[in-house]
Amino acid sequence: MGSNEATFRFYAELNDFFPPERRKIEIPYRFHVPPTVKDAIESLGVPHVEVDLILVNGESVGFDRRLRDGDRVSVYPVFESLDIAPIVRLRDTPLRRTAFVADVHLRRLVRLLRLLGLDVLHSNDFDDNELVEISAEEGRILLSRDRQLLKHGRVTHGYWLRSTDPIEQAREVVRRFELAGDARPFSRCTACNGRLEPVSKEEVAERIPPRTARWLDEYVRCDGCAKLYWRGTHFERLEGLVERILGSPPQA
Repeated sequence: MGSNEATFRFYAELNDFFPPERRKIEIPYRFHVPPTVKDAIESLGVPHVEVDLILVNGESVGFDRRLRDGDRVSVYPVFESLDIAPIVRLRDTPLRRTAFVADVHLRRLVRLLRLLGLDVLHSNDFDDNELVEISAEEGRILLSRDRQLLKHGRVTHGYWLRSTDPIEQAREVVRRFELAGDARPFSRCTACNGRLEPVSKEEVAERIPPRTARWLDEYVRCDGCAKLYWRGTHFERLEGLVERILGSPPQA
């Protein structure tokens, strides 16, 4: 059987997956046995969870479309502000869900996202299979810097973090999923992801440092791990951190 060739062109931030010399150009893809479009895209280095629209010879197709000799394939990133449902839907469930599961290497990012009030599951004990299962079963967006993990067939919602800096990673997530308006800073436990609820000073008096108790009357407690929080001397620094991530003053 002779060799066949299709041509791929990737658009917008999908070019982040390629070295500079391969960005924004047509990429030849040779094959003998016709692969699915999904397999071809991932073999070129782009996780399928980053893709929301595929055109082959100008016609929208799904991931299962098999390549043919001479095909010209245009691949577009996920659209958050544009409804492309009339063209094609590559996923059966909506992408937009402000709940995440993060891999074991993203502990610092997880704490920042929880500081914003975002729902993020994380454990140092989660292996790759567990991350995939949680993402699939709970509809959580899988956050990772591992491209291979995001190529897993069961993962439908995921995001490959471009930066290695936790603050910039948090900014990426907020921008990518348009979460600035959904953030509720200081409403979630950074340690366990539980919700923070007001608690009376009297109820937790034995847990408050005497020096703090003399000047502060308002406290919140995690409904999961029972960790106690208050607006101490570090709070101004945390407010600045939230503003840095969101790009504007945090909501009251």
